[in-house]
Amino acid sequence: MELTTLDYAFIIGFFTLVLGIGIGVSRKSGKSTAEYFLSGRSMPWWLLGFSMVATTFSTDTPNLVTDIVRVNGVSGNWVWWAFLLTGLLTVFVYAKLWRRSGVTTDMEFYDLRYGGKPAHFLRGFRAVYLGIIFNILAMSAVTLAAIKIGQVMLGLSPVQTVLIGGVITVIFSAAGGFRGVVYTDFLLFFVALAGAVGAAYYLVNIPEVGGVTQLLAHENVAGKLSILPDFSDTEALIGILIIPLAVQWWSAWYPGAEPGGGGYIAQRMLAAKNENHAVGATFFFNIMHYALRPWPWILVALASLVVFPDVASIHEAFPNVEESKLGNDLAYSAMLTKLPPGLLGIVLASLGAAYMSTISTHLNWGSSYVVNDFYKQQIKPEASERELVAVGRITTVVLMVFSAILALFLTNALQLFDIILMFGAGTGLIFILRWFWWRINAWSEISAMFISGLISILFNFTSLGSYLFGGAAPSGEVLEGLLPAWSKFPVVVLITSIVWLVVTFATPAERAETLRAFYKRTQPGGPGWKRIVDQAKREGVELDLGKKWSVPSGILAMLLGCLLVYSCMFATGNWIYGNYPLATGLTVAVIVSAWLLKRIWSKIKGDIL
Repeated sequence: MELTTLDYAFIIGFFTLVLGIGIGVSRKSGKSTAEYFLSGRSMPWWLLGFSMVATTFSTDTPNLVTDIVRVNGVSGNWVWWAFLLTGLLTVFVYAKLWRRSGVTTDMEFYDLRYGGKPAHFLRGFRAVYLGIIFNILAMSAVTLAAIKIGQVMLGLSPVQTVLIGGVITVIFSAAGGFRGVVYTDFLLFFVALAGAVGAAYYLVNIPEVGGVTQLLAHENVAGKLSILPDFSDTEALIGILIIPLAVQWWSAWYPGAEPGGGGYIAQRMLAAKNENHAVGATFFFNIMHYALRPWPWILVALASLVVFPDVASIHEAFPNVEESKLGNDLAYSAMLTKLPPGLLGIVLASLGAAYMSTISTHLNWGSSYVVNDFYKQQIKPEASERELVAVGRITTVVLMVFSAILALFLTNALQLFDIILMFGAGTGLIFILRWFWWRINAWSEISAMFISGLISILFNFTSLGSYLFGGAAPSGEVLEGLLPAWSKFPVVVLITSIVWLVVTFATPAERAETLRAFYKRTQPGGPGWKRIVDQAKREGVELDLGKKWSVPSGILAMLLGCLLVYSCMFATGNWIYGNYPLATGLTVAVIVSAWLLKRIWSKIKGDIL
């Protein structure tokens, strides 16, 4: 595939502009850690919202969606669509709490909510565990997608792709800090969206596919179209829909979809001007992320089933691709090779935008943990602001290097998604309850974190997992499990939950002074804090500042928000499918739920500063 002068003009102009923005804001970003990691807590909701969406535009996301659609059909996307419940719970319940906390990172939360050496250990350990280990895993999946795009579309070797993409991204990330990331995200969002929509429109109408009508009627596609799984297939129904909606969304930790908020989503909420802007940013993100953006990727994935019906056909078309990188997720990149000049340049620029946006966010987020929650707390508390910013920039480079090296050894994005999801299984309930139940302590989180990781290793990488749930054992022998395969995730959640609950009641509660300070700053309210509030009142200490407990209204708003977003998602799909009566009904549901949500929000908005 050869690029024209027009294509090169789009690509070079885009990367030059991005680098210019990063370098342009570098002086202001380097003044302090508050500027470098949070832009002085002065960001408006719309800019933060666009940044969240751009960050999750990631190059591995269309590959992941393509892999899911080709293997399990459109309904297979419920494995990540279910996280909408988590996202909207963050919007209407937790966003204001994070902003009130005033912490620099969500790891700093541990020294606010808990106390003593266990809290100090938890903060430092999770800063390394998430900021380095999990962060590198997530970035390596994104870089893997870039490698596949480079191999298929440009004929680049994996090392060449890593060097080109990594060097440009790390320069503007290290120089511009969070402000540079957010400013460029605003640009990257529109470039990435234009590329995704333009590619979907063109590829669905190429002669091999023949337009939407012929695509939907094609024998390779017809059985993949349903938005809901086949209810007659019990195993698929449980694994694809029931487990994600009943268990996964509240119990699993995953970057960008943490129960109760966290990670780079929390970083953006903490950077907002105030609570209201934090809520607005996260709500905007969830609407765009779930309701509208998936469909261009889904259409390309469906079209790929016509052009490249299996992995063998992809390999035949692209024999130079390394066998270790072959998989269904490669079909997205393969389809993009059919784009015409001009549009090809825009799409390549959009993929570069998606890559840079996601990687730059992870680099800044991960380095914020290393600097604020490990280096400053554990290594050198007296470090100057200039030194801390310098450590942040060095960490940015190191994280990029290690994630790039790991990406060279991976095969597909879905395998990494499943591993990360399993490692966080069972911990989510703590992240939801720790704001509203005083009895949870640092040992609760420590035990959940370690038992979840240990069980996940046993179930995924040893013969025990194959014996219990079936699959290939490390010896190569294929075993039939004692339990159905879909039960693995709920079993991990159940064991983890039992362990951390037992540990919670077997260990001392946090000190009254720590609990009172946390309550007074964040004002979480609710019956879970009644004992602490009443005890303080008897001692003449007033903790309740008169804020109304808005959680019941927040949960109702969350449910209405889910109805709004899912109706919008299904309506879009059915308009595309040509199911006009159903699409019309769903569109009406969007309007009604939006009106009801607005009324509910007006009742709880008074509790937002």
